[in-house]
Amino acid sequence: MTNTSKILQDKHGRNHSYLRISLIERCNLRCTYCMPEAGVQLSPKSHLMTYEEVYSIAKTFVDQGVTKIRLTGGEPLIRKDIPVIIEKLATLPVELSITTNAVIIDRFIDVLKDNGVKNINISLDSLKKEKFASITRRNQFDKVYENILMLIKEGFNVKINAVLIKDFNEDEIVDFIQFTKAHPVSFRFIEFMPFDGNKWDMSKMVSYKDVMDRVHKAFLENKIERLQDAPNDTSKNYKIKGYAGSFAIISSVTNPFCDSCNRLRLTANGQLKNCLFSSGESDILGAFRAGKSIEPVIKKAVQAKHFMRGGMDTLEKLQEPKRHSNNRSMITIGG
Repeated sequence: MTNTSKILQDKHGRNHSYLRISLIERCNLRCTYCMPEAGVQLSPKSHLMTYEEVYSIAKTFVDQGVTKIRLTGGEPLIRKDIPVIIEKLATLPVELSITTNAVIIDRFIDVLKDNGVKNINISLDSLKKEKFASITRRNQFDKVYENILMLIKEGFNVKINAVLIKDFNEDEIVDFIQFTKAHPVSFRFIEFMPFDGNKWDMSKMVSYKDVMDRVHKAFLENKIERLQDAPNDTSKNYKIKGYAGSFAIISSVTNPFCDSCNRLRLTANGQLKNCLFSSGESDILGAFRAGKSIEPVIKKAVQAKHFMRGGMDTLEKLQEPKRHSNNRSMITIGG
């Protein structure tokens, strides 16, 4: 279908063709940067989108121009009807992908393959078992590592996301890159970002510059290759010449990519967020259940999108706690 209504184009001229759908607010890990220590207030089950609602709402977005959908959580694979959701969404003319912690992904290999899901993003913040247990509050490192190797062997396109936190895992940057020597994955370093309950401050952040300083100390200059970034890419991509894989840096804080942002986020309880950093939400599910068209709600939400980081267009604004403490915890937004 040709999109002529332009409801996915914001006032800054950005077209939004990428929808991230959170399917669940629960997770089988408890990562410190994602879930507050005390947990979160979960939405009642009746407030969450059913698989039929996920499909119908997603179809409206696709009819208006969305070409890529990523399933997130919490941990999307712990949702009991995840095979049905994947099968339904796979009938839409989109690139369908998933973000997971990979703890139980081995149970879903056939479902993913049968429905053309080739791109898998996996969260892994340490290659050391003790550190993994510390940040996830669970002892699942061996299972995750084993499943990553299995996904590579099965031919999936694997990206591994590591949130860098100062004095915790920044000393593993070179080890992460060395993992790409034999494995055709993209290891992506993500700057620690502020969300409700994750005790963020600038002093804990490892910046794009910090990463590259370590890269330049560890590798010869003529071995570090800058790769061509894809359109609307959130990451700056590199590889070490001769290595099977690559690495990238997602610098949402120090060097944001807002000018080319094409992303929208739908939470598990049916709220549309036009920006990861924004505390504003638009009730898609409420309108849908009331039998109303959701297109006006989508259009209004897209038009309200700020140019940068939900209106936090300076680092000074970003460091004001009240600006991000009103936002959700990451686990209830979707990775």
